[in-house]
This record gives sequence, C-alpha cells and structure tokens, in this order.
Amino acid sequence: MAARARGIVLRHYAEPPEVEDKADLSPVTKADRECEAALREMIGARFPGHGIFGEEFGAENAEAEFVWVLDPIDGTKAFITGKPLFGTLIGLLRNGVPFLGVMDNPVLDEVWAGAPGLGARRNGEPVRCRPCPELSRAWLYTTSPQMHQGLDFGSFEDLRHQCRHAVYGGDCYSYGQLARGRADLVCDSSMQPYDYVALVPIVEGAGGRMTDWAGRTLGLKGDGTVIAAGDPRALDLALAALRG
Repeated sequence: MAARARGIVLRHYAEPPEVEDKADLSPVTKADRECEAALREMIGARFPGHGIFGEEFGAENAEAEFVWVLDPIDGTKAFITGKPLFGTLIGLLRNGVPFLGVMDNPVLDEVWAGAPGLGARRNGEPVRCRPCPELSRAWLYTTSPQMHQGLDFGSFEDLRHQCRHAVYGGDCYSYGQLARGRADLVCDSSMQPYDYVALVPIVEGAGGRMTDWAGRTLGLKGDGTVIAAGDPRALDLALAALRG
C-alpha cells in the first residue's frame, strides 16, 4: 500500500500542486485525495470487513475489530511548499488499540514500520530510542507552537522550559527521529487520529511510549493531545510538567 501511495505522491510533488481550502481552512491537494482513494480501494479489495478512518473521506465501519487509519499526506503544508519531511501514514487499530503502523517519507526514500514481533524498523533496519532520564537533557520536538491553543499553550511552555532544546517542524518525521534515537520527546496538540495512530507502533516498537497529555492510551477518541517519549522515565516527567 505504501508503495502505491508513494507513486501517487511523488508524481504530484514533481509539479506545483493545486491547493484548495477545506471548511476549517486547512489546505488539501489533489494528491491527498487521490492517494487516500487508492488506499481505500486496496483495503476494500483485500479486507472487505475492515473499517477505515481517513483524513479526506471520513469513517466507514469504524466499529469493526480492525480499522485502518489513513493520512495520505501528513504535513500537507510541507508538501505544498516543497519541504521533504511530509509522509504517508497507514495505521491499523485492533479493538481500538494501535496495532500496526507504517510511515512512508517518499522524497527521503524512507519507510518506517512498527508492529508486535517486528519492533520498529527504518528501511528494514531496526531502530531504537535512546535513554533520557532527565528533562534537562531532552531534545523536544513540536510541529509548531501555533498548534497549541489556550491552556495547551501554557502547558507546552511549562514542558519546553524544562527541556534542553526545542525544535520546530517535522510533522510525522519528528516521531521517526525519536524512534531512531535522534530526539527525546515529541509534544503536539490539535491532532486527529489519522495524525498519530500509525506512529504509536513505531515509537513503542522502538522502546518508547506514546499517550495523550493525561497519560491515556491513544485511539480514535481523544482530546487531540499527544506526547511521545523515547525513554519511559522521560514520559512520566513530561506528563508531570504538562500538568503544571
């Protein structure tokens, strides 16, 4: 599935994309829609009893035991402006819990995968998170400080001030860098399930942990907050910082 999605995305990436605004004013391109439609077609043909939850075309049979969660282009703004860190996210929930995840970064030629028994892999090679027992040593990623609204912004700032450095941008690719030991925390909010479900098995397969800001398991229902840590000790400290 990721290979077919990559072909569609790269074909559109080669030319300036046609951009529309959704009702919430977030951008969408023809590539987003064509890619998700292709993924849905493949899932329907091979797994007709499975549900699907996608960014562009919504949910169908979302109460099924297995539900595919799709973001055809995570980082649409990056895609539009030629920044190569966007990716296609393909996640699978089993009874509401993230079970399998694939992230394809087509311009960088990187495929990340995580699943029980597989661990986490980048282009077929195992990756592992690094230890980080103290926030004062932590490199923190967030997609953008603008995504943290209201109380979320204050909570994020409480965490940021306790970390060694904060790095902005990266979208889904930030979670890959955490999984391979190049960062210690990723903290985002205003997220939708298709933004994070595929990333949970990758991060946790690499030895990390990923929850919402209250420490709850991530699934289709949530408040949009996400915190990922390469070291479980850092997650506990980050959750305490986010609570103030």
